Amino acid sequence: MIVLRDVNKTYGRRTVVRGLTFTIRTGTAFGLLGQNGAGKTTTMKMLVGLVRPSSGEVTVGGRPVDDPAARERIGFMPEAPYFYERLTGLEFMRFCSELFEHRSRDTAGCEKLLERVGLLSAARRPIATYSKGMKQRLGFAQALVNDPEYLFLDEPLDGLDPLGRREMKDIIRGLRAEGRTIFFNSHILYDTEALCDEVGIIHNGELIARGTVADIARGKPLEERFVEIVLAHRMTAQV
Repeated sequence: MIVLRDVNKTYGRRTVVRGLTFTIRTGTAFGLLGQNGAGKTTTMKMLVGLVRPSSGEVTVGGRPVDDPAARERIGFMPEAPYFYERLTGLEFMRFCSELFEHRSRDTAGCEKLLERVGLLSAARRPIATYSKGMKQRLGFAQALVNDPEYLFLDEPLDGLDPLGRREMKDIIRGLRAEGRTIFFNSHILYDTEALCDEVGIIHNGELIARGTVADIARGKPLEERFVEIVLAHRMTAQV
């Protein structure tokens, strides 16, 4: 499971995340929704160990996230993946794979992942020649390089054309069917609605709603309910 217990994050006097407490069951897909600056990316970075919480506890698979044994089981795709652009896509994948001592892949294994995300034909081209959508696919592929049990995706469908989004959604569905636990942030609520078992809504660093997609949507489009929930919370906070 993925567990956060009373997690807070502050930068100086500014509180970015406050009192986050929730559990994500193994084998489910969970979407964290919120406006820009709501605390989504900070929460994800705490879940993968890139940012330390100011207080509270974060565990993945029953281990503290800063435990190397936990990190071996995590795959992470940041919102804006960074690449060494003189490398080819295949060279970059081999580099990422070699960072995992016990879960590394050989060249054939890396090529298989590139094929899965539709990049095999460009595997030996410099990344500098890739389009934004191709880089997004490469970022997705590197998140899978260690065969993770827990996959964290920050805006995974950003920059993809309609066909690319459909293909990536099919991959995410396939990973969920394999029993992996998937946590992702997205501004595209239609995709979140289609992919997630559960969603949470975060506003000003606080979790203000959590439940299955059906529970949150209540028969309406998820985007409409998201707006209603955030506006209602704002009004309550002002009273």
